[in-house]
Amino acid sequence: MAKIMVVDDEADLEMLIKQKFRQKIREKEYEFVFAGNGRLALEKLAEQQDIELILSDINMPEMDGLTLLQKVSEQNSLLRTIIISAYGDMQNIRAAMNLGAYDFVTKPIDFTDLEVTVAKTLKDVQQMKETLEAVRENNILKMYVDQNVLNFMGSKEFEKSLAANETIEGTVVFVDICGFTSISESEKPDNVVKLLNDYFEIIVKQIIGQKGHIDKFIGDAVMAVFRGEYHLDRALDACLATVAEIEKCLPFTGNTTFKPHVAIGINSGEMISGNIGSTSLRRLDYTVIGDTVNTAQRLQSIAGPGEIIINKNSYEKIKEFFQCESKGTVSLKHKSLPEEIYRVVK
Repeated sequence: MAKIMVVDDEADLEMLIKQKFRQKIREKEYEFVFAGNGRLALEKLAEQQDIELILSDINMPEMDGLTLLQKVSEQNSLLRTIIISAYGDMQNIRAAMNLGAYDFVTKPIDFTDLEVTVAKTLKDVQQMKETLEAVRENNILKMYVDQNVLNFMGSKEFEKSLAANETIEGTVVFVDICGFTSISESEKPDNVVKLLNDYFEIIVKQIIGQKGHIDKFIGDAVMAVFRGEYHLDRALDACLATVAEIEKCLPFTGNTTFKPHVAIGINSGEMISGNIGSTSLRRLDYTVIGDTVNTAQRLQSIAGPGEIIINKNSYEKIKEFFQCESKGTVSLKHKSLPEEIYRVVK
């Protein structure tokens, strides 16, 4: 059932609406709520947040329709408003449209036209709801993919293809933004997300510039994979560029002052590549797993601000081309023997 609010100071309009839409009301397709002016309308909107559509006059006491439209647009950009007014001049129509009105109907009301307009608007509202739900359920693919492909996605062959995996040779990189948790605990959520995304943009640009693949974002860290020729060299070039670019960032000053630095762990070798997750839910993550990946993450965990840490195996492969300094030996989690590690300088 669609809930519609009618905002008008003319008392007889409520009776007319109920008469003209009596079949829709009786069949429980529409439910109408009435308010005599914009102020009362806002009160009802606060109480009944399932209202999907507003039919509003312009000239009303206490709060006019254009003011109501502006406040509704600021509070709920998804709520649709149709202006119904005797003022059908272009100036009022343009003012209403600029404030976010979905459509405009003039008085005296042509109820056949109004019914069509209401149905069209509610259809748009329903499409918005379905789109948002599709995004939430990670089914946005349905909006862009041919039906034959979708049918295949529901087949046993698709499930088998999702379960396929391979062993690959590559380099895994973990880039962590040091100390970012302190910002998330002291700043507004919008500021935290914007700042984090700005740093991610810098990191991603360097990784893609060296033909790396962003595997996933994990909190305030990035996991990337490099494959193909010279994958380790390209990974190191990307990471050195990332350190340099992040160091150029000015400190963020808010409730606390934050100067960004990154700590990076890199490891190279064999790993398993495949879709990890639930085929029945159609929620899978095409990623890499294995000891190579785990070691890269543990190397990152011991890296300090501005450091790129690799183990001896990687060092032996790149020592002729990159300047490194020994950091001694460390014990890594789930490793029986200490690892000799190096910091990549340039």
